[in-house]
Amino acid sequence: MRSVLAGALVAAGILLMPLSVHAQKIGFALSEQDAFLSLLRDGVTEAAKATGASVQLEDAKGSKMVQLDQIRQLVAQRVDAIVVVPVDTEATRVITQMVSQARIPLVYVNRKPIDFEQLPPDVAVVASDEKVSGTLQTEEVCRLLKGRGQIVVLMGSLSNEAARTRTQDIEDVLARSACSGIRILDKRLGGWSRERARLIMFNLMASAAHTGKRIDAIVANNDEMALGAIEALKANRVWTPDFVVAGIDATPDALASMKAGELKVSVRQHAAGQGAGAVHTALRLIRKQSVPRFVDVPFELVTPSNLHKFLAQN
Repeated sequence: MRSVLAGALVAAGILLMPLSVHAQKIGFALSEQDAFLSLLRDGVTEAAKATGASVQLEDAKGSKMVQLDQIRQLVAQRVDAIVVVPVDTEATRVITQMVSQARIPLVYVNRKPIDFEQLPPDVAVVASDEKVSGTLQTEEVCRLLKGRGQIVVLMGSLSNEAARTRTQDIEDVLARSACSGIRILDKRLGGWSRERARLIMFNLMASAAHTGKRIDAIVANNDEMALGAIEALKANRVWTPDFVVAGIDATPDALASMKAGELKVSVRQHAAGQGAGAVHTALRLIRKQSVPRFVDVPFELVTPSNLHKFLAQN
């Protein structure tokens, strides 16, 4: 993991080095623990261990109110820094104010806060540029469909900036002349969930069977929903090896699905890299060293043609 991350983090001015002072305690407020965020959590804990810091993990289990209470408790305990994966990016103004007033360094990770432009100097964001994720994904879907067809879009939670941006990315790419023959047949809220996506696709396929509408591709805001869609296609016996399903994150399950000839497109969001970057950014803030307001951990397109590269990194 270190070799993969080093270039991006050093380019952002975040050096990978152990602490030379007493061990620091980092409060880690996690929104929930799904397949992707579990990898991010591992990146946080491994980077902290490597630098001599300790981590106090708080899991909000998807509740905005629980997360706010957990962060209040971390502030009261006077941890040295707080890393947050926000449940709701619309609620980050409250978090920023609460932590900054306590003069505790704050790092948002994975999800860009709504108050990004107003963040004070002791607050940073470690994430990937979401304008890139859905753009790379949809450009590849457009290429595979040769610019024509009907697609279903499965959206994450719209309280999350990533879901809104990725969905807008899809629409922006389809507005291009080369992709204007592709029509969005339906958009549904899958909430990042494999099971919810599976149920949505069961219902949509039943409706399509009655109306005669054809679905040529499924474009999901994350891999978990893409995998749920594939499960539904197989269960309904409409799956073919040529069917185009696209996700984002390049999780281990997604890479296995692509290796099996199922998932056609993903976009690697380096979960562990974001977690490690958040720890190193927090440590620099603790030491009053300058950091960029936004530390970019780049997205990478994943297709069957370059899959071997990503399998080798797992």
